[in-house]
Amino acid sequence: MAKIRSLPDKFYDKNYEQNGIHRVPLWRIGCFALNNTATNLYMFMMTYVSYYLMGFVGVGMVVASSFSMMMRMWDGVTDPFVGFMVDKTNGKFGKNRPFMVIGNIILCITSFVMFHFTHLLPEGGVRFIFFIVINCIYYLGYTCQCVVTKSAQSCLTNDPKQRPLFASFDGVYNTILFAGLAVVAANMADAAKDVGGYSSTQFFHQLWLFTAVLSGIFTVLAVIAIAPKDRSEFFGTGKAIKIGLKDYWDTLKGNRAIQMLVLSASTDKLASTAKTGAVNVALFACIAGSTLLQGTVTAMTTIPSCIVTFLAISTLATRLGQKEAMVVGSIGGIVTNLLLSALWLLGDPTSMTIDPVAGTLNWGYFLILHILLTVVAAGFQGISGNIVIPMTADCADYEVYRTGKYVPGLMGTLFSFVDKMVSSFAPMIAGLVFAACGFTDHNPVMGDVVTPQLKLGVVFLAYGMLILGLICNLIAMKFYPLSKEKMASIQNEIVAIKEKAMNAQ
Repeated sequence: MAKIRSLPDKFYDKNYEQNGIHRVPLWRIGCFALNNTATNLYMFMMTYVSYYLMGFVGVGMVVASSFSMMMRMWDGVTDPFVGFMVDKTNGKFGKNRPFMVIGNIILCITSFVMFHFTHLLPEGGVRFIFFIVINCIYYLGYTCQCVVTKSAQSCLTNDPKQRPLFASFDGVYNTILFAGLAVVAANMADAAKDVGGYSSTQFFHQLWLFTAVLSGIFTVLAVIAIAPKDRSEFFGTGKAIKIGLKDYWDTLKGNRAIQMLVLSASTDKLASTAKTGAVNVALFACIAGSTLLQGTVTAMTTIPSCIVTFLAISTLATRLGQKEAMVVGSIGGIVTNLLLSALWLLGDPTSMTIDPVAGTLNWGYFLILHILLTVVAAGFQGISGNIVIPMTADCADYEVYRTGKYVPGLMGTLFSFVDKMVSSFAPMIAGLVFAACGFTDHNPVMGDVVTPQLKLGVVFLAYGMLILGLICNLIAMKFYPLSKEKMASIQNEIVAIKEKAMNAQ
């Protein structure tokens, strides 16, 4: 591996080591990962928006169910604009922190207005139009904060052993977040059952308050974590370079690394989001025969999955490099999902419980194998699913090496734009598969007849789509140019570029 050159003395900083690699304490990586968690809190809150739309705005099931897809597309449209603004920004408050703070403030205010004022307006189209307008502004704030999660990776650290640790923290946070918030929301709805449950103003007020406070705290911690590194000497060439729209086109056309990373991440995301809540209900409530079984099994696999994910990313990515870790994670994910598919197609899922009504577990071969394979699969998929965020930093550094241009905003927004456009079709895919299995008027639930077609369709959505996404990962990584050795060489060249830029001043 090439030895990375030292920086000149006037460029030296306490965050740098003598070999030209700049690092941060582990706690800063862990706290900055909370920026992604802060936006994921709002994303989770919006999964309940259909209850508000049907209960207070007055729209039907079809419009309510497609609203999230339409807004996710709008979210993708705003990405290039915000990315361009990030690339043009470099003030006293840094490049990334203004967008973190402004984005979170917009999210807080617009979500408050949506869920506290819309139902006070006159009934009819006025409410729906008002809700759409506020929602569009909401997603502009969401994009502002989301872009930074990717764009700031390149200035946080350039140590190839540290960058993957972001994915370790992010994977654990997300696993705990989505498992825990489902319980929190259910308790809030239960507390409001006398006034409408999920379709009550009390539920939405409590959910908003919980989300806004926790997201605000996470954002503050993330801002503190990135503060000492959000300076021009820690990214790009060490000095401001004028970026125009032509540079964006040149990057899209010539940066093979970001092209392949977008292909990998978007197919992965499409596969993972196709496993919707309705698919999980069909898997456990319909095929396994118990509505409560899903919660019980999920509770048992959450913590082990967090531990395995953290260890897998920390061990493999730091030793092998991010590209090789992606390959290993994808191969492991393909194997474990094939085994899970075979288990559900050839085994007896109903043997997981001895009491379908109560969801009491039966510790037979099926349950044990399902839990073990699910935990192992989570570790492998945690690598492939979460490592793509720090890999965008490698792509940004590659662009500096390739052209001398630093465009992390473009890297992050291109990644997000394609990801959101592709994944927005996931609910439609699940609906088409259910329809092909004979369920045209409702999703499969406990008590529905389990036909061979339904079993095959649900297993395809739960595990088969993931296998296809992971195969696309392997194809993309075949043409992805940034190996561990290549990144060491690139960092060496960037040090030389920075030294030349500093000496020219």
